[in-house]
This record gives sequence, C-alpha cells and structure tokens, in this order.
Amino acid sequence: MDPISVYVHFPWCLKKCPYCDFVSFAENRDQIDHRGYADAVISELSARRKSLDGRPLRSVFFGGGTPSLWEPEELGRVLAAILDAAPMQGSEETEITVECNPTSLDEERARALKDAGVNRLSVGVQGLDDRRLKFLGRLHGPNEGLEALRAALRSGMPRVSGDLIYGAFGAPDSEETAAEAAAEARAVAETGVSHVSAYSLTIEPGTQFGELARRGRLPIAREETLVESFLAIEAALGGAGFEHYEISNYARPGQESRHNLGYWLGLDYVGLGCGAFGTLGNGDGSAVRYRNKATPRSYMQAAGAGSITIESEERLDPETRLRERIMLGLRLRAGLDLEEAAGSLGLRGFSDERRRAMEKLAKAGRLDIEGSRVRIPKQAWIFADGIAAELF
Repeated sequence: MDPISVYVHFPWCLKKCPYCDFVSFAENRDQIDHRGYADAVISELSARRKSLDGRPLRSVFFGGGTPSLWEPEELGRVLAAILDAAPMQGSEETEITVECNPTSLDEERARALKDAGVNRLSVGVQGLDDRRLKFLGRLHGPNEGLEALRAALRSGMPRVSGDLIYGAFGAPDSEETAAEAAAEARAVAETGVSHVSAYSLTIEPGTQFGELARRGRLPIAREETLVESFLAIEAALGGAGFEHYEISNYARPGQESRHNLGYWLGLDYVGLGCGAFGTLGNGDGSAVRYRNKATPRSYMQAAGAGSITIESEERLDPETRLRERIMLGLRLRAGLDLEEAAGSLGLRGFSDERRRAMEKLAKAGRLDIEGSRVRIPKQAWIFADGIAAELF
C-alpha cells in the first residue's frame, strides 16, 4: 500500500497577517474552544478512518492559522487518535510537525508538544528587521523570532525549521537588499536548526496586501532584487551546510520535510479540520480533492452532528494529476522521473507533444533530460513555475 499523510488545520491566530490567504480567524487564546475543536476533528477522523487503513503513515502536519496556540493536551488527543487510526503504522519514521509563531512558543510549550508526540516544529520567524516585521503585520520582534528557535532546540525537539520571507519593505523607500536577506538566513541557520524555508513575498488576491496592490498602494520588490536575494540566500545557507532541495527549502543532510515532499511527489493526504484540503486517489489514476467547511462554527456543527464536513470536492482525472506532479516535481532539485510518475497514473510521460516542448526547453538551457528524469538546471530554477507551464 502507498504511504499517506495527514494534514490538520487549526483555523485561529492572534492576528490575521496582511499577506495571508489561508483560512484563519483572529481570536484571543482564551476565547478558542480548544476541546470542542479537538472533538470535532476526532469526529471527522472517525468518518475518514477507512482512508488510513492499511497504509503506512508518512507524516502528520498541524498547520494554520497558528496551531501552537492550541492547548498541547488537546492537540495531543488529536494526534493520538490519528496514530490509533493507523495501528502499527506510526513509528519514529513518521514525521509529526506543528507550525508555530514566536508569540505562542516558548521552551515549556515546545516541551509539552514534544511530550504529546510531536517531533518537528516549523517556526514562522519571517524576518529579523523590526520595520519589515511590522510591514508584514507580525506581532513579534527580531529577537523573539530567534529566541523561539533556540527555545525549541533547548526543549529537546528533534527537528526544528525556521521560516523566512524575503522581498518585503520596511517603508515605501526601503526595499530589502540581497545582502540583508542572506544575513537573516545565516542568522537563522546559526541557531542550530536543521531546516530553513525562505519564501519570496507573494501578493494574493483577497488579502489586505492584494487589495493595496490592486489600488497601487503597496510597494513591491523588483524582480531583479528577488533573483539576487534568492541567489544570496542559497549561497549563505549552502555555506552553512544546508542542501537546497526545493526552490524555497533548505535542509541539513537527511532533514528534508517529509510532509511537504509528499505534496511535491503527488502522494495522497487526508485533510482534517476547518478549511482543510485533502486529496485521495481512486486506484484508477484519478483522485478526489475535497475542501472542508471554511468557518469554525459550520465545521464544528457538522462534525459534531456526524454530518458531512465537506464544502466542495472535485474529481481529478489522470492527466490533471500528472500535470500537477510535473509542476510540483520540477520545484525539486532532483526533478522527477516522468515515466514513473505517469506510469503510476496509467499514462505515457513522453507524449509526442510533451517531448517536443521539453526538447525546446532543453535547447534553451531551461530543462535537463536524463533518460526519463527531467529537472530544471540551477541557473533557471527560480523560474520553475513558468518553465513548467510551458509544458502544457
């Protein structure tokens, strides 16, 4: 049986960041129904238990929102229920991650999460400049971000990752430089973390930043600055012993994010919680992707009543799934084995049309083809999404 992952969405945070397009709602910690939400997720899990039966559990990821706000006892109940639903499948090999913000993570909480069975924390540092952190709407300062990483490591947490955002402004005339972006990445690496994610600031429609950009009121980094920052961060982290294994992700040897690798490889995952997505194969190359109800109240009412928690779902045919695998697989330094990916879906990888498109990109130095493996060369990697789009 193919491995499977579980994603659990916790929809609350202390403040909605202006760039965030995830399902999240600002709420004080003491106003959250921690136990009631855990009960709802466990109820949904019971309804989805068959999806886990007999399949190796690859990873569990608690995302949000800010799941480090969730009381560890209640998060632990949910985790125990997931491991119980996959009997004899959870092991030291199963990666269990909780996303954290510095404002809701200290050594005591990190230790409580570890005691609950969590073995990896992903901390949203996002930046080390006070002006840029305020621009991003963050509630913590530069020192708090680094201290959260150190606290997580002091707790004995086996694996800790730090997240950064580059390409942000501190003021309309204060664009972050490549040297500053590299210095922040280097400082995060020096704490001793095993993984770093570095994302360029993306402006999404429907967010506060999206609306400001639409009205021409948001300072946006120049493309050349983003490219320079990307390369500077890569050099800084490479010098610190990190391998650049995905466009936005770096890891010490053997410390890659197993959960996110599952997404990039197109593996099945069960989504639990308010607003969560899940994708489950049907065994014939097609799959169903569903999304849960997107408000805590509607989700908890449905789950509590034993009703369907799904808000929408769509069927993905094999060709659509293959296109997704190509788009995501080309984000990896290793690329993907096209024939293997296509064969698992009952398709040919190198159709005549796709081969012609790939050979054209290869001649332009934007794609490497080695047997059935395709990858984007280092010098063109930052343009991976656009290159992949030319294959369809």
